Order: sequence, then C-alpha cells, then structure tokens
Amino acid sequence: MVLTLYHSPISPNSRRVWITLLEKGLEFELVDIKLDGEQFQPEFLAINPFHHIPALVDDDFNVVESLAILDYLEAKYPTPAMLPKDAKDLAIARMVQLVTVNELLPAATTFLPQILGLPGADPEKIEKAKHKIATVLKFFENLLDDRPYFASHNLTLAEVVAGTVVNVLPSVGIFLSEYPKLNAWHDRLIVRPSWQATESTPEAMEAFKSVIVARNTRQTQT
Repeated sequence: MVLTLYHSPISPNSRRVWITLLEKGLEFELVDIKLDGEQFQPEFLAINPFHHIPALVDDDFNVVESLAILDYLEAKYPTPAMLPKDAKDLAIARMVQLVTVNELLPAATTFLPQILGLPGADPEKIEKAKHKIATVLKFFENLLDDRPYFASHNLTLAEVVAGTVVNVLPSVGIFLSEYPKLNAWHDRLIVRPSWQATESTPEAMEAFKSVIVARNTRQTQT
C-alpha cells in the first residue's frame, strides 16, 4: 500500500512530514484538505477525530500528530537515518523539535495577520513574540557546532521541524543575520530539493487568506 498524507500546503506541521517523506525517498500520495470545512467531514474525522492536519495513513493504520508521524516514519523506514544514535546528539535533536513546537511556532503564529496582509495585529503581543523568537534563535545558535546540521553531519528530524518554522520568519521582518551558524544552517536547508518542492505557493496563501477572512466575518456576525 502507498502511504497517504492528508495535509494542507500552507501548514508547517504538514510540511515537516511532507519533507521527511521526500528525504526518505518514499512513495506516497498527497491529499489536500481544504481548511474551509473539509477537516470536519466524516471521511476525514474517521482518520483523525481531532480534525487536524497532517494525518498519515499506512495501509489500515492511521497516525495523527506530526511528531508522532515523524517517529513512525523513522522507525519503519530507517534509511536514511534522520535521528542521531548518540545520547547527547539525540537530546539536541529532540530539544530542537520540542522548542520549535512549544515556543517558536506559537510565537510565530502571532504574526499570522501580518503574513496574510490582514488587519488585527496586536502590537503588544507582537513585541512579546519577537522577544520569545529571539530567545529561541539564540538557543538554536548555541546548539549548533561545526557540523552542518543539529547534532549531525546529515539532515535530521530537528531540521524538518525547526526549518519549516524558521523559514517563515523573514516574511515578518525577522532575519538571521545576528545568528551566523543558524543563518548558514538555514541556507543549506532552503536549497534542498525537498524544501523547494514543498514551498507554499502564492495561490495556496491566497486560498488560506480567504478561509481566515471568511472565518473572521462569521465570528463578527455572530
């Protein structure tokens, strides 16, 4: 059976799985879930009752939550290896993943109105988010050593999780020039074929913007 990834092209959570599938050279099918309500349809709820993307179907096994999907892919398809074996290196990779999910992504999401060109940005929240992002970027900078990737000479799951969020920061005026190791790390990622193949298109961003506008309009009217 071919792996099936239910995803949205503008979602960093989806993109990290998409990139991993490409980096591992796996055969898979992409199913685009339009976030205007398709995620609440019975067919998708049968796969993920929490109506979130991404979701991966492997034969009759459904995997939800992106980090769980990445672990599943690494365990079932271990070549190429995308997690270090050394205890310290593994801890670094895991820290990068979890700090991205728990600290960096929530802060970056504060900029969503700005990214989409919509009103509603909260200046106070943005300042707090900028401070949080700076803390994360400094932490990442200090974790990088003379190896090209976090704790490895090869691409790891830390890269696909952190890279898909760091990638959006320049669009909100947050640049990596103060973090030379992280900047070089980011430059290595964005030239990889898997990154370029999964880059969100302007059309996808416009479609997502329409969903957000419609959702905000409904909330205003209720």
